[in-house]
Amino acid sequence: MRRVIILGSTGSIGVQALEVVARHPELFEVVGLGAGSKREALAEQARVAGVEHTALGADEAEQLIRSVDADVVLNGITGSVGLGPTLAALEEGRTLALANKESLIVGGELVRSLAAPGQLVPVDSEHSAIAQALRGGTAEEVRRLVVTASGGPFRGRTRAELEHVTPREALAHPTWDMGLVITTNSSTLVNKGLEVIEAHLLFDVPYERIDVVVHPQSMIHSMVEFIDGSTLAQASPPDMRLPIALGLNWPHRMHDVGVPIDWTRAATWTFEPLDDEAFPAVLLAKQVGAAGSTYPAVYNAANEQAVQAFHSGRAGSSTSWTPSAGSSTPTSRRPGPHARIACRGRALGARRGRPRARGLTRAG
Repeated sequence: MRRVIILGSTGSIGVQALEVVARHPELFEVVGLGAGSKREALAEQARVAGVEHTALGADEAEQLIRSVDADVVLNGITGSVGLGPTLAALEEGRTLALANKESLIVGGELVRSLAAPGQLVPVDSEHSAIAQALRGGTAEEVRRLVVTASGGPFRGRTRAELEHVTPREALAHPTWDMGLVITTNSSTLVNKGLEVIEAHLLFDVPYERIDVVVHPQSMIHSMVEFIDGSTLAQASPPDMRLPIALGLNWPHRMHDVGVPIDWTRAATWTFEPLDDEAFPAVLLAKQVGAAGSTYPAVYNAANEQAVQAFHSGRAGSSTSWTPSAGSSTPTSRRPGPHARIACRGRALGARRGRPRARGLTRAG
């Protein structure tokens, strides 16, 4: 039986993780829960699940990881505040089921250096799909990774048409219900840009060999193309319980987590190229990812501020920040030689990105 800590338990990922665990009491015991600010909801979850140890906020979550014995930590926190719990889980030797991509992007090489082989397991559906497909070959046999995107609610719109979209429109995602920040990021395709950086850090594939294609049906979650010309894809109906379950029980699968595809029914799956002019976030992510250092942290910080500005009415469009704020904020600061100094350098880069992004959203 695996002892599990679930962080972000009151959010979309956390709620679904609790559902998965509740259906398999023979496999899991929840020993800790953490939430951001929903104290009453957290207390109710702890009561229902019979969990003694809880944490409110990222700092308490880090303490929870260090003080409670656990085999697996599911980090479902939203945003770069998840970095501390990610580092704590790795340092304490826990298997880290990572849904908090921002902590990997901000922590970069420090996170990678702390992770032992098999210790860091992706929970994002795209990266879970890639991890599964990579079982079909060796690293030397991989030609490229293909990350799929639904295209979000604004698929097919031009750059000009996106200038006056509203927060309500941005949250009307056709496939996923993932909370305000992630759903907004999916609308701007910043989420896909972050996923490209995450794919590079997780699987050590160069950016020029990571592509994004639009797949509106969201049935194929990502693909791996091999040197012989074959491609392995992971397909399933869009259901986050599948990658959550695999992340908690990696490398083993569990019975009947989700509903499989009915291959006897006629269906059409389509693929189309990404419009980089209307949605420049992915191209910019590749640029900042290749630049390295604190650039990815600044990209993430600028986006976090832009999302807040958009939903508070301080920015006119959720998609228009990317080429202006994002491309003008990267810092030239280089991380120091020690891992902890490197991490602080990235955090400093992120903090420097936030006021610059705030100024741009006020001016825009």
